[in-house]
Amino acid sequence: MTCVGKCPQGAIEIHQGEPAERYLDKHNKSPFISLSEEEALIYAGYAARLEETLMLRSRPVAVSLIRKGEPLPHIPVPRVKLRYCQALIMARRGISTLMTASSHSCPDGASILGMGKVPRKLATGEIYVQLGKLATREAAEKMVAERPALPEESICATLLTPLDKAVMKPDVIAVIAPPETMMWLCMASTYYTGKRPSFEMSSYNAQCIETTLIPYTTGEMNTSLGCYGCRAISDLGEEMMFMGIPLEKMPTVIEGLRHLGKKAIRDCRAKVYLPPLI
Repeated sequence: MTCVGKCPQGAIEIHQGEPAERYLDKHNKSPFISLSEEEALIYAGYAARLEETLMLRSRPVAVSLIRKGEPLPHIPVPRVKLRYCQALIMARRGISTLMTASSHSCPDGASILGMGKVPRKLATGEIYVQLGKLATREAAEKMVAERPALPEESICATLLTPLDKAVMKPDVIAVIAPPETMMWLCMASTYYTGKRPSFEMSSYNAQCIETTLIPYTTGEMNTSLGCYGCRAISDLGEEMMFMGIPLEKMPTVIEGLRHLGKKAIRDCRAKVYLPPLI
């Protein structure tokens, strides 16, 4: 799929042969148990607080990494292969997507999220040089070797849904919004501690690593500037950023936002400290 977008002659086309399966849960070895009504209401409440207090332009996303052997929910799978970041950006618009390894078009994202091996052309850095993203194969190979990844074949599927429509417990909550919104999320997370948060960003493999994997493995929030892939394949505006919040951090963030929304957010956005213009 990467080659399709870069072929200068437009000589490459991808045609899907067999129609994709609409649902995958028929393969479940054990029945999928959906969220209880109480749990669903909690996640819907988180979404409402985020959207109302921050005036989000799109919906927060529930990210679930379904481990090998776990049952699959009754959620539609895409009829064509997608990148992980495409599914993430679709979920902010209200579309729920379940993708096994065979549904992922980006081998980078699939391997990082524990759904396969890194292809040779990626591991050697060759493709990054061809795409003009890094100067040398040595630099690209170093970048690939140093990036974190989940163990191979530890994850069987990714599930991305709007947070208010979650059907299983999310691992990470993703927010796509301008920098000002990220500021309030950072402040909310440290409302009671005053701690200065630290984030890890590289602008390579941003959504699979920075918005998803790092919060998933460390239990800490992480922000991302986005990357070549997610910006090249979507309508994402140049002003947008990403934040990944582990589920266990959400009560703290929501409580902090509740207090910040009473005065600080309102006053700041109203520019109450702006001196009169003469």
